Amino acid sequence: MGNHVNPYSEKEGLDGLHPSSYQLNENWGFQVNFMVPLDKRGLEQCRRIAARQEEKMRLDHELVRALKCAELQQKGFTLRPGTRVAHMCTDVVPIQSLLPKTNVNNTKTNSFKLFKN
Repeated sequence: MGNHVNPYSEKEGLDGLHPSSYQLNENWGFQVNFMVPLDKRGLEQCRRIAARQEEKMRLDHELVRALKCAELQQKGFTLRPGTRVAHMCTDVVPIQSLLPKTNVNNTKTNSFKLFKN
C-alpha cells in the first residue's frame, strides 16, 4: 500500500525488486469551476425556447380540458355546480347554442355568422 521509494535496495541484490520501504501518500483538495457566458445570445435563445414551450403546454392543457368536458357532455354528465372544479367546464358549450335562433317564417338565415349579436 503506497509507493516504492526505491525500486530495490543495494543490500538485497539486483536479482529482483525487493522493496524495503513504503511511503503512504494522502492528498486532499477541492475544485471550483466558474462558467461565465461571453455573450447573452445563448441565454436569450434559451428563454425564448422556454416561453414557447410554456405556451405550448398551456394550449395543450386547454385543448385537453375542452375535449374531456365535451366528452362528459356527450355522455350526459356534467360537473356538479358549487364544487371546487365546477368552473372547469362552464365555458365549453355546444355550437348550436351559439347559433342565432331561426325564425320558422324566415328561411333565409345565414349560419356563418356564429358570434354576431
